[in-house]
Amino acid sequence: MIDVLEPTEEATAGGYRERAEVVLAELGSRKRLPIFTVGTGLYLRALLLGLADVPQRSEALRERLRARAAEHGEGHLHRILIRAIEVCILAKKPLSEVHRSGRNPLRGWRAIKIGLAPERETLYARVHARTDSMLANGWIEEVKALLANGLPSDPKPFDFIGYRELQKVLDKQISLEEARAAIQQATRRYAKRQMTWFRKEEGVHWINGFGDDPKVQSEVLERIQKELQV
Repeated sequence: MIDVLEPTEEATAGGYRERAEVVLAELGSRKRLPIFTVGTGLYLRALLLGLADVPQRSEALRERLRARAAEHGEGHLHRILIRAIEVCILAKKPLSEVHRSGRNPLRGWRAIKIGLAPERETLYARVHARTDSMLANGWIEEVKALLANGLPSDPKPFDFIGYRELQKVLDKQISLEEARAAIQQATRRYAKRQMTWFRKEEGVHWINGFGDDPKVQSEVLERIQKELQV
């Protein structure tokens, strides 16, 4: 499911599950073992446990909430809070109660969860190298092309790490090196949040190291084989 959305489309946990179910059905028909590489815990939870039966969006209500949030600045946290407040008002119940009801767990599959836990300093070194590689392979040209295609003032890709920073480079607000440092810092923080989330995920078998380490690969295969025999 790489490159499945247009720049103007919003990525959602529900949309991810719908697409994933199609992939699972196709792989199941060929008796192939699906392997999901998951970086967003909410999306994994949506796939395996289902989503709460929450009310549909209300753009009128959302605009009123946006106007209030704008007084304190826009940001990722505000977008999350706006959706949470919107759901509570429309459902007329606390968000915790909303999420406990209406779930539709994935059926016909059993998940084997394997988590990779490399050393932090080594992980951060890879984060920095990844940023350098993306910049060397046309990331800023991609941002330039997106802007040239007439996207609206708040295009969805610019909610993700790196795009907003590179837009500022093109607008000559910051230098490329400043953007590089900001992207690396934001990615390190995101990696830390990922580990915090998945450490709380039930049933994860943790392995120290990266997935391109032959020893880690052997341990993963052994774990899968053991689980499939249960």
